[in-house]
Amino acid sequence: MTQQIRIAVLDMYNGEPNQGMRCIIDIINRFNQIVTFQIFDIRGKCEFPNIEKFDIYISTGGPGNPLEGDGNWDLKYYDFIDQLTEWNKEQKVKKHVLFICHSFQMACYHFGLAEITKRKSTSFGVMTIHKTEAGTNDPILEGLENPFYGIDSRDYQVVQPKLSIFSKKGAMIIALEKIRTYREYERAIMGVRFTEQFVGLQFHPEADALSFIANLKNAEKREKIIAMKGKSKFRDMLEDLLDENKIYKTNETIIPNFLRIAINDLIKTKKILSN
Repeated sequence: MTQQIRIAVLDMYNGEPNQGMRCIIDIINRFNQIVTFQIFDIRGKCEFPNIEKFDIYISTGGPGNPLEGDGNWDLKYYDFIDQLTEWNKEQKVKKHVLFICHSFQMACYHFGLAEITKRKSTSFGVMTIHKTEAGTNDPILEGLENPFYGIDSRDYQVVQPKLSIFSKKGAMIIALEKIRTYREYERAIMGVRFTEQFVGLQFHPEADALSFIANLKNAEKREKIIAMKGKSKFRDMLEDLLDENKIYKTNETIIPNFLRIAINDLIKTKKILSN
């Protein structure tokens, strides 16, 4: 019998109830014959896993400014990323990490890859996301069209990539936000392959239609979205949620790809080492 693979979910929601966690757990449970998981409240309780006891890490999205912390959990989070980085340099059995949205912004800042800036306005809803040349060959995006669709929810953005640092670290931009020909704003970075085992995404690959519709039950949020997008685009967005080739396809593809890649690598490496 194959030994259970352990997943640590790093909760960055700061105590806020969030549909994203339900979605992440739902996806992990699709692999429940081979994995177990535990949730760690990073921002609320400053809980961190013992890196020797977990194989795969999913660090969630969350509210607020990614450049602000309380001087405790945020410093420990950066130190934790460094511990995982050192582990992968020194050990044969690697740790795989997926950074989502808020976590992605913090990782980009920590690795010195780009600038983190506040957007002119909130980006929220169903968005087209474009693969870069590196992204078309990245296994985490395999099975998605170019462009593909994702749920975006952010007040901040990763921009102005420092390409010399990307090159030095061997990191690659794998996705960019939609092309806006009518505006001169720089396109934000939507995905980075930090290392073979570390990957991050600006959008929410875990999101499903139910999680998005749950947000719309809040009248204030709903009216804010309608005011931001207009009624016509709002209706289009609702139709996108029901299209099996859009959000559903992203939910069924990206995190499952990440988990399959990580699980296969772990099983293969452990098998080689046991021979």
